[in-house]
Amino acid sequence: MTVNVKSLFLYIIAVFSGLIILAGYFVKIPVLINLRSQLLNWAIILLGVALLIGVVNLTLVHARKIIRGKSGFFFSIVLLIGLFTTLIVGFVYGPTSQWSLWIFNQIQVPIETSLVALLAVILILAAIRLLRRKPDGISMVFIFTILIVLLGTITLPWIDFSLLGEVRGWLFRVPVLGGARGILIGIVLGIIATGLRVLIGSDRPYED
Repeated sequence: MTVNVKSLFLYIIAVFSGLIILAGYFVKIPVLINLRSQLLNWAIILLGVALLIGVVNLTLVHARKIIRGKSGFFFSIVLLIGLFTTLIVGFVYGPTSQWSLWIFNQIQVPIETSLVALLAVILILAAIRLLRRKPDGISMVFIFTILIVLLGTITLPWIDFSLLGEVRGWLFRVPVLGGARGILIGIVLGIIATGLRVLIGSDRPYED
């Protein structure tokens, strides 16, 4: 049986690095703690380089689209202008400067607010379609929950929705928070399972 030296070398590095980082959290030995910190710093550097490569690739893809005059090249121009303007402002004035905060408050926040408003409309349309296709108890609970959340959020001068606001707060504190914690627990279990599969060599995403 032929042994792939490259695969074996990558497997040893991945397992060795994972075991050192894992042991550094549970075994209080200065050497392991320092080595764990060094490996994590290297990983952060690699992530930064990967992000830089992603920005360069994004720039090249949209630059080709603009040069060739493909459909939607105007949006590519807007994207590149926004990208480089934000980068220049961040590098020159800093990420917490007045100009950086102005870009965040005047551009990103309105876009996020518009997306949230669009999400409310989509939820209403989804509720109507769900009621048409499958008008059962679960559909009614879904629709009533949407109405309570929307009416408990808005403020009108001639109608008092304070009671619905309290119900909305209870929904966020109990069912929504419980569901979010369940999702987070599932994500953590998935990460642990994936990490163990990489450590034992069952999954090897670092190979071609």
